[in-house]
Amino acid sequence: MQYSNLAMRMFCSTYGRRCLSATNRHRLRFSESVSPTYRFLRAHGKPQISGQYLAGFKSSRVKAMAGADEDLLTTLKARGLFDNCTDESGLRDALQLPIKIYCGFDPTADSLHLGNLLGIIILSWFQRAGHQPVILVGGATGSVGDPSGRSQERPLLDEKTLSANVSAICDSIESILKRNGGHGDTTVLNNYDWFKDISLLGFLRDTGKFARLGTMLSKDSVRKRLESEDGLSFTEFTYQLLQGYDFHKLNIDYNCILQMGGSDQWGNIICGIDLSRRLAGKELYGLTTPLLTTSSGQKMGKTEDGAIWLNFISDKDNYSTHPRDFWNYWRDKTENNDVGKFLKLFTDMPLNEIDEIEKLENEDIEKGKELLATKITELVHGKDSDWKSKKTIILKKEDFENGYGLLSLLSNDDLGLAKSNSEARRFIQSKAVKLNGELIDDEKYTLTLGSFKKSKEIEISLGKKKKIIIGID
Repeated sequence: MQYSNLAMRMFCSTYGRRCLSATNRHRLRFSESVSPTYRFLRAHGKPQISGQYLAGFKSSRVKAMAGADEDLLTTLKARGLFDNCTDESGLRDALQLPIKIYCGFDPTADSLHLGNLLGIIILSWFQRAGHQPVILVGGATGSVGDPSGRSQERPLLDEKTLSANVSAICDSIESILKRNGGHGDTTVLNNYDWFKDISLLGFLRDTGKFARLGTMLSKDSVRKRLESEDGLSFTEFTYQLLQGYDFHKLNIDYNCILQMGGSDQWGNIICGIDLSRRLAGKELYGLTTPLLTTSSGQKMGKTEDGAIWLNFISDKDNYSTHPRDFWNYWRDKTENNDVGKFLKLFTDMPLNEIDEIEKLENEDIEKGKELLATKITELVHGKDSDWKSKKTIILKKEDFENGYGLLSLLSNDDLGLAKSNSEARRFIQSKAVKLNGELIDDEKYTLTLGSFKKSKEIEISLGKKKKIIIGID
């Protein structure tokens, strides 16, 4: 199929009735002034999209999972996934044909964290609408470090660590896309593949001359670090130029025209659009997602123990979060007013069903939290993950030979139930503590080896939410 014919077909279906007179319907005149498809083709040339995408593409329209047929950007806005766009009108025109959209992920660890999940969710919405996602892993930029949202410089990683991180991250992203209804091709690239062959002098001569220092210095991420006590290294300062070149490279070699990222990436995205305009005269687009926060203004994705990670490798891995702990995080940390908000962001549940959940109160809203936790955990870890399993803590047998006081047990750091004996005492006095389902209201209660006679394990619960299995070795 010729793309001119495709454009004609799309024009006919979308605008034909408006443009044809009643007596002259057989003579169709393709009007540049009317057709966004024509303007897009003229600006960007023939799209380099695989045939399967063209064959199954239905303009840029997707069902908004709310019973209405809406365009993609409207759907993203309705679900709270849309923060800002460099040229919304131009992007809407471009989306009349299948496009390639990319999102970058720096392999600073062997797992992405919760803050990266919105970006993957956006990619899945575009993929389901017939567009092709491009996952760009920053094997090169990851070795430099993005100063955005950072008060201090990131530690530099060696090539072996970066390579292992790249592999783990790619596997995770592709799995999440598939579980979220993704279909068709997903292009996975590593920017180290092109930066490794570029000399410093060549990059400065061919690319650096088109970057404007004033523009780079005006970025919030750069300005804040320059004003900080630690300042900003030249290595970090070059990050936005490297990311900007990525966008230009992806456009030239892969016909990618849209970059998306979190709201903290706005400056880097603008840098890429400006650079590509200067280097090649191309008009590219940027789209950002909002910062993931609670209704009380707290940033999501952090606990006292650190970040919430999307991968689970082992309990000993610093960048792992067990599916069970991931599920518990959403159930325990989600505020009542945020249940509906997060269901819109992280699931494709119909909006009318989410509206009903938002009306729930008291104990009923807890069921909404469990639904949210289940859906997000199944998205990230799969339905077959052991997130339903209870947390098991193994303690030494000798700890119980002379008796283990309940107060000390509750405040044990490994259990994480109470921060101190005083807090543990309050839990007991409020009748919130149970052992094997039996209420314990005696703060002097002591566990011994005899407590494990019937079973080698004891279930200790704190309220309705926290349950831990204690074993002895």
